[in-house]
Amino acid sequence: MADTGRELSCICATMDVMADTTARTLELLELLQSAQQRTVAELADRLGVDERTIRRDVARMVDLGLPVETLRGRYGGYRLAPGQRVLPLMFSAEEAVAVSLGLARAQAESREPEISAQTALSKIRRALPLSEAERVDALLGVMTRTSQHGETPPDPAVMLTLAEAVARRQGLDLRYVSRDGVASRRAVHPYGLVAHANRWYLVAFDTDQQQERTFRVDRVRSARTLPETFTPPRLPDAEGHLLDLFADAQYRWHVVLRLRTTEDHIRVHLPRSVARLERVDRGEAGMGERGLPWFRAEIHAESLDWLPSVIGALDCEVTIEGPDELRDRVRAAAARMLRAAGDGMGAVADVPHS
Repeated sequence: MADTGRELSCICATMDVMADTTARTLELLELLQSAQQRTVAELADRLGVDERTIRRDVARMVDLGLPVETLRGRYGGYRLAPGQRVLPLMFSAEEAVAVSLGLARAQAESREPEISAQTALSKIRRALPLSEAERVDALLGVMTRTSQHGETPPDPAVMLTLAEAVARRQGLDLRYVSRDGVASRRAVHPYGLVAHANRWYLVAFDTDQQQERTFRVDRVRSARTLPETFTPPRLPDAEGHLLDLFADAQYRWHVVLRLRTTEDHIRVHLPRSVARLERVDRGEAGMGERGLPWFRAEIHAESLDWLPSVIGALDCEVTIEGPDELRDRVRAAAARMLRAAGDGMGAVADVPHS
């Protein structure tokens, strides 16, 4: 009987080891499916084992015919072969985030959100363990959006890596392509993900340039989390902060206007992402005839061509403080309008200079 008991204990222990190994292998597969690549150290940390165990598990996966590739070098590790899809198809937290994000976007785009999308979101969350459901909520929580919905689809693997880095307050190594097509490598501390004007943006601190930057997510070619963590600044209004960064972006022209009207009227034509506003009168002394205040608007623009039409559309008292090139464009636009009205070129001399 004692021998039988020992045999049963050995069998049970072997089954426990096999169950642990199988569960860990499935979790390892899930991690490889949810990122472009993973380092050995990262996998060991996420699975709570040593690096030697990770290498054994990967070797076992390769023996089973799974297309796991080994990447050499300082930042090497493992990845699934590009273009491969591996069964079993598991519905992980990362995948739940991707599906939830798509459904949430569909809800935002619809004036009358569909009950089917809402019930699908509920089913996804209910099917996950509590800890995973809370993780999904955390990841979706950092992906805030402004009133405009995004349309440019970023790489899902990149999006999930960025969202996870924001949630975990981890640094990122980015391969990024600028609007001019210039490729660069950036080390950043990501603060948040915001959708605005049909695109997703990453708000981050560039550690090399030592300044805050915004990165279009669809221009991020690859993203890899770094082991370092950081403390993000307090940003109670992530969307507003993004718009302020847009308004302060360095472009060719720095335009300064003085406008006498209400702030709401100005914002219809010069939104927060385009212009910074400062009220320059205080009290009744600086008010106009109709009791309207004066504002100073600062605009950074790559081109001045669009501003004359905006100044005309504002339909209020405007003074151009600079640059002189904008004054020239406004005069030229006024001349074209006078010609269109049939008053002839002689009337141009009567156009007041701003």
